[in-house]
Amino acid sequence: MKKLKQRWGIKTNFQIVLILLVFSINGSFATYIAKPLTEFIGLNYETTNPWLFWPVRILLIFIIYQITLPIVGFFFGQFKFFWNFFTKKMLLRIGFKRYFKEV
Repeated sequence: MKKLKQRWGIKTNFQIVLILLVFSINGSFATYIAKPLTEFIGLNYETTNPWLFWPVRILLIFIIYQITLPIVGFFFGQFKFFWNFFTKKMLLRIGFKRYFKEV
């Protein structure tokens, strides 16, 4: 627990619980939102080839997860943590370096 707090730069065990709770809620939320979104774009589990359906669905879940992670974190008072350690790093990796002065 001590190493995790040091690595993430957090101070209390309660904050770890909140962060883990945000991860779990956001994962469930992303998969829940991906279902109607795949149907909206015309992909149905019963009528679409699984070799197309599942990669698209997994990609949508990943994108939704990254977008909603700081939002769900905000509701649990952990926006700064999720913005600095996950979303900001992801944006830097895909080429938004000029919008951030420091990592």
